[in-house]
Amino acid sequence: MTIDVLIKNCEEGLKAQFETADKISQFNQEKVLTAFKNKRIAIRHFNGSTGYGYGDEGRFTLGEVYAEVFGAEAGLVSPALLSGTHALTVGLFGVLRTGDAVLSVSGMPYDTIRGVIFGEGNGSLKDYGISFDCVPLDENGKFDRVTIAKEMARLKDNLKMIYLQRSRGYELRDAFTVAEIKEICDFVRAEGFEGCIFVDNCYGEFVEEKEPCEVGADVAVGSLIKNPGGGLTPTGGYIVGKQTYIDKIAGRLVAPSVGNEVGSYAYGYRLFYQGLFLAPHVVNQAVKGGFLIGKAMETLGYENFPKIDKTPADITRAIRFDTAKQLCDFIQSVQEVSPVDSFVTLEPWDMPGYDSKVIMAAGCFVEGASIELSADAPVKEPYTAYFQGGLTYEHCKFALKKILEKLM
Repeated sequence: MTIDVLIKNCEEGLKAQFETADKISQFNQEKVLTAFKNKRIAIRHFNGSTGYGYGDEGRFTLGEVYAEVFGAEAGLVSPALLSGTHALTVGLFGVLRTGDAVLSVSGMPYDTIRGVIFGEGNGSLKDYGISFDCVPLDENGKFDRVTIAKEMARLKDNLKMIYLQRSRGYELRDAFTVAEIKEICDFVRAEGFEGCIFVDNCYGEFVEEKEPCEVGADVAVGSLIKNPGGGLTPTGGYIVGKQTYIDKIAGRLVAPSVGNEVGSYAYGYRLFYQGLFLAPHVVNQAVKGGFLIGKAMETLGYENFPKIDKTPADITRAIRFDTAKQLCDFIQSVQEVSPVDSFVTLEPWDMPGYDSKVIMAAGCFVEGASIELSADAPVKEPYTAYFQGGLTYEHCKFALKKILEKLM
């Protein structure tokens, strides 16, 4: 079978999945446009500001648009939030106080946030006397309700936050669907929890029709160089949720005395608004590209997650290889079809925040933008590549051709 025939067969076998993805994209596009209309977005909102940024209408209204799109009471959207990890950090320190306890119900959080939680002498939650316990997922990669209930009872007096990571990180599990997030929110409330349900929403925005704050989460956090930035937003992060929590978090982002009243950005906000407008379509392109690559890998006998017959809950696809060479060849193939730095030969390296060498393909217009076609992997067993993004389906398809040339 030739590569072109293999790809054509995969596309024909994915018609139902593509139709579902298109339906979700249409729904989310209309949701974004409705928020733009309701907030009366105009050219003036694109203007930059300097100094304190008092009366920066573009920044403030952008937060309101995000809040409506994500089903929340209020929102913070700022270029001062430098990454998803930074946005999560600001959110955690905004809500929590010394003596508080946090329970992660989705296992150990992603590598880069662990130093924020467990670090020694670096200003971590641990340094500030905030405890953070994790309940491992069950053997099927799902919430272990029995253990969660026991840990909630044990921590009851100090438990102020339930933490949930939507995406898989470097774990071999599926991302959590919004329906699963709703179920666990309902469960912890039924167990008597009255504190903050906090969701790391990275990689999941616009993959489904609903978002975590619409189904019971109190705070949701993400990066603008992932899904919601649509490939255009140059930097930043968002935090949306209940007004009482957003006010506390704004005090930590800026200063408790001024909160969200100040904050300037001289370069203007057009790309922030335009990126959000494009995000539903761009996410759809990435989802379809992930389906195509997953179907082709499955046809060749490579195990990957989520399974092709399942609607994904984020834009990441995990693909398992037999050897380190196969893994690195896959990552290198993605780099070679990138619009930027296609000539670079990748080598595994000790990347800050990770406990093993990592190889990463990221030839992006916006540095590190995971919504653009990219792939990365810790070079250790089981040899698993994490593929995400793709601003256009055509780019994903071209990348697949190059990947198959190496693997076949």
